[in-house]
Amino acid sequence: MAKRDPQAILQLQVPVIVRLAHRSMALHSVLALGPGALLELPKPADEPLELMVNNKLIGQGHAVKVGENFGLKITNIGTQEARIRALGPQAGIERSDGLAQVAEEAAKEAAG
Repeated sequence: MAKRDPQAILQLQVPVIVRLAHRSMALHSVLALGPGALLELPKPADEPLELMVNNKLIGQGHAVKVGENFGLKITNIGTQEARIRALGPQAGIERSDGLAQVAEEAAKEAAG
């Protein structure tokens, strides 16, 4: 199999998520939600938010205002190798576009 160029991965668009918190709810509670409902989250307001790529945690930070938008001021972030590995496949899900293989090769190259 031909070796893929790990630099090609740098041009790809990936989903970046900033997660405030998460919780589980019974379906009947979700169906009862409506405008004005208050959804309490099991996380103190002063705890950092989670920075995720490909649904994998890569760092943490605090919400900031950037003009009229929200932003994330990063306070902690994983190694470059860990961030590249976050681009790999989800548990039990194989990527058909070759991204997982390119990410693996780039992670090996970053490790040295």
